Amino acid sequence: MTTRRPGTVINLLWVTPWLVGLVLFFLLPMGMSFYYSLTDYSMLEVPLWIAFDNYAALFGDSVFWLAVRNTLIYAAISIPLAAIVSLGIAGLLDTDHPVSHVVRVLVFAPTVVPLVAAAMIWLWLFNSDHGLINAGLSWVGVNGPNWLQERGWAMAALIVMSLWSVGQAVVIYLAALQDVPSALVDAASIDGLGPVRRFVSVVLPTIAPAVVFNTIIQTITAWQVFATPYIMTEGGPDRSTYFYSHYLYDQAFLFQNMGYASALGWVQLLLITACIAVPYVMVRKFGGGP
Repeated sequence: MTTRRPGTVINLLWVTPWLVGLVLFFLLPMGMSFYYSLTDYSMLEVPLWIAFDNYAALFGDSVFWLAVRNTLIYAAISIPLAAIVSLGIAGLLDTDHPVSHVVRVLVFAPTVVPLVAAAMIWLWLFNSDHGLINAGLSWVGVNGPNWLQERGWAMAALIVMSLWSVGQAVVIYLAALQDVPSALVDAASIDGLGPVRRFVSVVLPTIAPAVVFNTIIQTITAWQVFATPYIMTEGGPDRSTYFYSHYLYDQAFLFQNMGYASALGWVQLLLITACIAVPYVMVRKFGGGP
């Protein structure tokens, strides 16, 4: 024991900066936010202890339920759509052709574009009068809608815009596909399995960890979506794109109700945890997961 103590002390010294950062920038803010969620705190006065009144108030808050519904709709459509698109692109790029390397860069490039810049680009694309999308529809004789000012269409526009950043998922899926043993695919082909059966029975179980990882990341992203709808629609029209994080932001910084906003943040954490637990448990149950 005595001979190992100096080494232990040195090891602790090496990780001390990380431990200090963990405490100061993660654990301490989390503890403070939970405390504030149990108080009436306007950031201008001393927090007033009210226990779980903020959480109880959520049940009767119609705007809260509207934000939850809008976010669930957005997540329920954008997450499967992103999975299908990214997996499809990865399958097409799973080749050694030189062109595929160029396309990989082009697919991944949008993920490094700042969200604000991307939102401004899509604002122009979805412009009802001068946007490229409606211009393209007019060429085939279709009158494009007012994308960002009509209920339903605004949500659809944001979902389409969410596909802008599938490049990261494509890279992960592509790496997973390249790790699929060719012997398994060849054996399935010899057994008479078609392309669809081979993908479902052989490829998909093998890349299940990548599917779970991407689904978790996309779920977190969908539940925390804020910048793009805030810039493109400002929650409209008629709050049809008023998402959870937007409501949390308004409560914290517009209404200066930090206690209620902290409660919203903790409920958001619970909702995200519940949502990401579903694919993880399913994969663990049916095999192929980590």
